[in-house]
Amino acid sequence: MAVKAFVLIEVAVGKTKEVVATLTTLQKQVSEVRSVDAVTGPYDVIVVVEAADVNAIGDLVTRNIHSVDGIARTVTCLTVQLG
Repeated sequence: MAVKAFVLIEVAVGKTKEVVATLTTLQKQVSEVRSVDAVTGPYDVIVVVEAADVNAIGDLVTRNIHSVDGIARTVTCLTVQLG
C-alpha cells in the first residue's frame, strides 16, 4: 500500500514562481510527485507525493524537494487511515 504525504513549503521572498516552475518540472520527471500547487496562507506551495513507504517519502523529500533553490523550510504531513 502506497504512502501519501503533503509537503508544505515555505519559500524565500520573491522565489515562489521559480520554485513552482522547478517543482512542476520535477513532477514531470518523478512519478511520485502527484501535484504542485501555489497556495495562500502560512505556506507558499503544497506538493502531494505518494511512494511505496515512509522511507521512500523521506528520500524523495530530502533528495528532490529540499535541493530546490528558494525553498526555505518544509513540513511533511503523512496521511493516515482512520477506522
